[in-house]
Amino acid sequence: MIPEDIVERAYNGTATKEDALALLEVKPFELYALADDLRKEAVGDNVTYVVNRNINFTDRCIGTCGFCAFKDKKGYLLSQEQIREKIDEAVDSGATELCIQGGLMEDVKLDLYLDILRSVKEDHPHIHTHCFSPMEVYHAATSSGLTIEETLAELKKNGLNTMPGTAAEILVDRVREIICPGKITRQQWIDIVTSAHKAGIPTTATMMYGHVETWEERIDHILTIRDIQKKTGGFTEFVPLPFMPYNNAIGDQMLKEGKFMTTGTEDLKVYSLARILLNTHVKNIQVSWVKLGKKLAQVALLCGGNDLGGTLMEESISKSAGASNGEVITVEELEWIIRGAKRMPEQRDTLYRSISE
Repeated sequence: MIPEDIVERAYNGTATKEDALALLEVKPFELYALADDLRKEAVGDNVTYVVNRNINFTDRCIGTCGFCAFKDKKGYLLSQEQIREKIDEAVDSGATELCIQGGLMEDVKLDLYLDILRSVKEDHPHIHTHCFSPMEVYHAATSSGLTIEETLAELKKNGLNTMPGTAAEILVDRVREIICPGKITRQQWIDIVTSAHKAGIPTTATMMYGHVETWEERIDHILTIRDIQKKTGGFTEFVPLPFMPYNNAIGDQMLKEGKFMTTGTEDLKVYSLARILLNTHVKNIQVSWVKLGKKLAQVALLCGGNDLGGTLMEESISKSAGASNGEVITVEELEWIIRGAKRMPEQRDTLYRSISE
């Protein structure tokens, strides 16, 4: 049985690191049940999803992340015309959100990012732009000789609505020095995201787990997200993403040492702990069907998850790292999965507002 004081703190939104470590020792299904109860109280029985399209505008990158299987596969850069074509296709298919990210190109200044935003808003001012990771914002700022605040202000002025909280990996510098030494530090990620929230740009928050980090470091990461949310309230959702160990240097090393991908039980524990630690702070825990697979993603809806993410249309980053769950899913299949978990599907926009029929 889970001790009553831990349950009480979970409901109050004050669960501690020690509570989380203790919960790892209880029977898994007791942990999952607590997370599911908290989910029901926080958001009810609706499971949300968004109709969106991913556009990865370039795979050229000067980054040195050891977990990347996407960089320089083809060395492409989409032209503005190609980007506009993809945007038109997305709009025609009913997408309400465009998620646009790319590699870090040498000699690229803020102008490229502003041009992409204008390509969207000139033709389709109503569509939501969910674009550019904190790492891309840092890259655009430093290459253009601007501050983070100036860069965010320009992006917002030219049509940026929200930002993906990617490039977070694990927000512990020990881990970052191993897997992505050239990337922004923990504190830089925090500062950029906090600045975005202050500028009126909400973001998501992600965690890529299952490589060199410990359980304690995962918990520290989630609590860092909670601390930021207490100050800014700018996170729309938290998205745990299991690491894909194929076709990349960190994964190669893991596999040599006889370590494989996270297990299903471990994934469900991560989702459950996210719900428990973030309760009353971040309402939405998004389940990645691309990373988990459709069947385990459905089970994660019974372990604290309440959102199935997007239809995507195009998702090349996970695919290059060995994800085998496809790069598109229909609304009909998403709703089938949700109903199969005895929950009610609900289409949302990026800011979790319901889109009624």
